[in-house]
Amino acid sequence: MTSRDDVTRPIGTLQLLALGVNGIVGVGIFFVPAAMAVHAPGRGLVAVFALTGLALLPAAFAFATLGRRFDEDGGPVVFARAAFGQGFAALVGWVTYVSAFFSTSAVLVGLTQAVAPTLGVDGPLARRLVSLVLLTVLALVVASGLRLSARIWTSLTVLKLLPLLLLLAAWAASAEALPAPAPAVPGTRWLRAGLTAMFACQGFEIVPVIAGQVRSSARAVPRATVGSLVVSVSLYVALAWACVSTLPDLAASNAPLADAAGVFGGAGLAGLVAAGTSVSALGITLGMMVTTPRYLSALAAGERGLLGLDRLSADGVPRRALVATWFFVALFVTLGSLGELFALSSLGVLMQYGVTAAALGALSLRRERGLRPRDAWPAPLTLAVALAFALFGATAREATVALGVVAVGLVGLVLARRLAGPAASAP
Repeated sequence: MTSRDDVTRPIGTLQLLALGVNGIVGVGIFFVPAAMAVHAPGRGLVAVFALTGLALLPAAFAFATLGRRFDEDGGPVVFARAAFGQGFAALVGWVTYVSAFFSTSAVLVGLTQAVAPTLGVDGPLARRLVSLVLLTVLALVVASGLRLSARIWTSLTVLKLLPLLLLLAAWAASAEALPAPAPAVPGTRWLRAGLTAMFACQGFEIVPVIAGQVRSSARAVPRATVGSLVVSVSLYVALAWACVSTLPDLAASNAPLADAAGVFGGAGLAGLVAAGTSVSALGITLGMMVTTPRYLSALAAGERGLLGLDRLSADGVPRRALVATWFFVALFVTLGSLGELFALSSLGVLMQYGVTAAALGALSLRRERGLRPRDAWPAPLTLAVALAFALFGATAREATVALGVVAVGLVGLVLARRLAGPAASAP
């Protein structure tokens, strides 16, 4: 994929940081404090968020280290190609892409269910139609160019953070009148709570995916990758502290952030925080529609003749890959509930962590891309975290789905190369 003059690139550091924060601070944080409190009550909840952020920091540094050295779109797909060759990169690209559009479908369906009552929409058929309309509108926004998309995702990030910051301000003003949170209890199940927290902290890995469209990417990508994780985890720690100091029975709350907001600011602030859930889902969906097609275009960039999916428009949009993504997401949204298939998104992210860490280690040991062995320090830590979460967090059904996707990808890539002819097999 060809890169353009840095001056013409539409994405700056703050917009890239907003993309990362938008990717991390999703719908989950509005609900996971209650689920985590079952396993880590009291101050244990705060500690779990802080420790999970620290555990993921090496992964963020791994993405940042490689992101500054690859001035092109694709992220883990590009890293895998440079370290291990096109065959392995194609498989990484396939699994990453499939998990991304499954996740996009899941968030889109959830967003539709949240806004359907407001729109007076009832019935599964009508909701699917609303999902398709919303998907098409977002796809058209993305197709119009990254400049407009960046303005919108930055605005949505601000809008989703605003009620959370107001909640924290109201909590800080009332903190002296609140009892201290209960200490962590001996029965705290740290790993189980950490697994839930880890899924809420994912998202920084999308930052290098659009590196080819970022001004001064060698500086902007590392700053936005690590910065988005630090900002988001710091916010999570503060929100967790506010919840445990406000809601004695946090584990029983269906909407912990909104309930906590209601204690400090009444129904008005509670409603604002609740509305932030839908804004957050909208921002996440837009961000996914921006980044998901780039996994496909990066995959196609190493497979000559693969339907021209790697082609970029003059304004930096892989429109063919975007159309393909719109089709797949529309198909799965129309089919309705996908059950365990959506869980592949989490396994796909863990695979990105593992592949990026392995690529960093291999390239550092070979002293390629200006890397030296000492630059590989995040690799073993990231591999350990990804392996631990995969082993203890994935169910047998989820692992089976992941293996099935890998098998389909292998068959599909073989068929694509044969249909494309000798050109696709050329080095």
